[in-house]
Amino acid sequence: MQGAKSVRASHILLKSTQSRNPYDRVRDKQITRSDADAEKGIREIRAQVENNLNLFAKIAQERSECSSCQKGGDLGDFTRGQMQKQFEDVAFALKVGELSQPVKSDSGWHIILRTG
Repeated sequence: MQGAKSVRASHILLKSTQSRNPYDRVRDKQITRSDADAEKGIREIRAQVENNLNLFAKIAQERSECSSCQKGGDLGDFTRGQMQKQFEDVAFALKVGELSQPVKSDSGWHIILRTG
């Protein structure tokens, strides 16, 4: 429901050299891809998971450049004001079980799966 006070979501993040922190802490590597390549990559990942959401956590573990990758992309519950606005607006607008289109934030390119 759109008026929810909190939501639960998972995401997959691909960073670029334009991200606010172009570094993958989990894999200890500097990000060197362009913003256009990050967008292309997240669109390709979305195409992989859109018809089989059971793959989401596995692909998040393998590809996401957020520390949440260690939990299959799970961000847990969050309320408004805890996430970047671009991300938050989409997460709150999704229905439970719905996968977002690619979303750009200061962190990079995401796809978001609302789980609660």
